[in-house]
Amino acid sequence: MNSRMVQAVFDDRNPETAGRWRYPDTEVWDCERNTNEFLDNMQSWREHGVLALTINLQGGSPEGYSRLQPWINSAFHPDGTLDQAYMNRLERILDRADELGMVIILGYFYFGQDLVLASEYAVKQAVVNATMWVHQKGYTNVVIEIANECDILYRHPIILMPRIHELIELARLVSQSQSPGAPLLIGASCSGGTVPANHLLEVSDFVLLHGNSCSMEWISRQIDLTRSQTGYRGQPIVNNEDDHFDFDQDRNHLLISIERSVSWGYFDPGQSDYEDGYQCPPVNWGINTARKKQFFEKIKEITGHR
Repeated sequence: MNSRMVQAVFDDRNPETAGRWRYPDTEVWDCERNTNEFLDNMQSWREHGVLALTINLQGGSPEGYSRLQPWINSAFHPDGTLDQAYMNRLERILDRADELGMVIILGYFYFGQDLVLASEYAVKQAVVNATMWVHQKGYTNVVIEIANECDILYRHPIILMPRIHELIELARLVSQSQSPGAPLLIGASCSGGTVPANHLLEVSDFVLLHGNSCSMEWISRQIDLTRSQTGYRGQPIVNNEDDHFDFDQDRNHLLISIERSVSWGYFDPGQSDYEDGYQCPPVNWGINTARKKQFFEKIKEITGHR
């Protein structure tokens, strides 16, 4: 079971927008505080039975669902090299996850932020550099999500669905060169309700679905249609983003996914109020709201975690 926590290493290099994420008690944004508070709460999530967290090197929309993204949040420089401050924050999280026996679903690209990269060559360099970094650090508790929702809004065509397989294959080539016997598991997600294309399934080590905008009927149908594709060959299916809750009801997206042997990911965007949700900075990473408590208690109930 997993939760979408993509802003774990968030920062904003745009001085015109960075003030939007200021903490209410200090009136300033602080990326180190954000990561430190994330680290402080990881054990609590693990104790409730959540075993995986989705983090993205370009974050996610800090407004929840915005299309325009004037902020600059990217662990990649324009030429595809890695930003050391971002990677230092990520390293602390991966180390802690390893200690706790947790997996990180590590995303590379997020739409709206891919324009930070100057060219298609820079996109490829970003994939190579990030994949090399994971291997050089020796992490085995990481799986790769090349792009979040590769079927929408990216400006670099190679990140979009028709060509995303090129980046998956590139990452796999790098991974195999570094660890022939144990390469990283690699995939990419599609937007809410989308059934991944055959060519994406053919190259994916695991399948990432999203449940946003779906009815309960479509959640089951989406899973069945995915499994019926000729490119599907029995890979694990993970829903790592779903903004449907109703945890107190007999039927909800979480339970339907589990019935279909699919992992489920909690996506609670929040309001940038240092209280609600897990995506809109400043994020309160605690289990501090009724919705968060319902999710984690339901996971503890399902997993029998003690």
